[in-house]
Amino acid sequence: MSSAKPILIYGASEFGKVVKDLAGQCGFKVLGFVDDWNAGSDILGPWSRMRDRFPQGSVAIALAVGYRHMAARLTLFRQLTSEGYSLPALIHPRAYVRDPSCIGAGSLIMAGAVVDTYVQIGPLCVLWPGAVINHDSQIGGNCFISPNATICGAVTMGESCFIGAGAVVVDHIDMPASSFVKAGTVYHLK
Repeated sequence: MSSAKPILIYGASEFGKVVKDLAGQCGFKVLGFVDDWNAGSDILGPWSRMRDRFPQGSVAIALAVGYRHMAARLTLFRQLTSEGYSLPALIHPRAYVRDPSCIGAGSLIMAGAVVDTYVQIGPLCVLWPGAVINHDSQIGGNCFISPNATICGAVTMGESCFIGAGAVVVDHIDMPASSFVKAGTVYHLK
């Protein structure tokens, strides 16, 4: 019998498959996918049915709704936490996180991501492989930091920001909520 903690993956898209793998790498026993819009052999059903099947405390949940649905992600996160469900931070064993306690609930930190010293990552953030968050930065909740993006030191980022692949946010920037930085660009004050 496995001692792994049981977890449901909420969202069965390509992102859901990545999150399923991450959860397994973090020692969770994945019970299956929850999806409100799609059906399939790997999908257990919509949340309205899963809520009764898996009462609070019986499972953890990993939210795998992508960046194209930022508002819906945040709404689901708030709903699930208000219902008493645990959305643990999933930190890949090959990520470097100086202080795991600085990672907010429901955040996903992929292999090869770096979270430096004195950094705070809000809830429900996603750091893709190669993303780097440098010292003294504060990342608001529900932000996506794409592969190989770099957030330099002492950056304050508002909620629900998207940083594209290979983008750089220079040091000492205060980024407003819902900012969108295209892939391969540099975000700085003019």
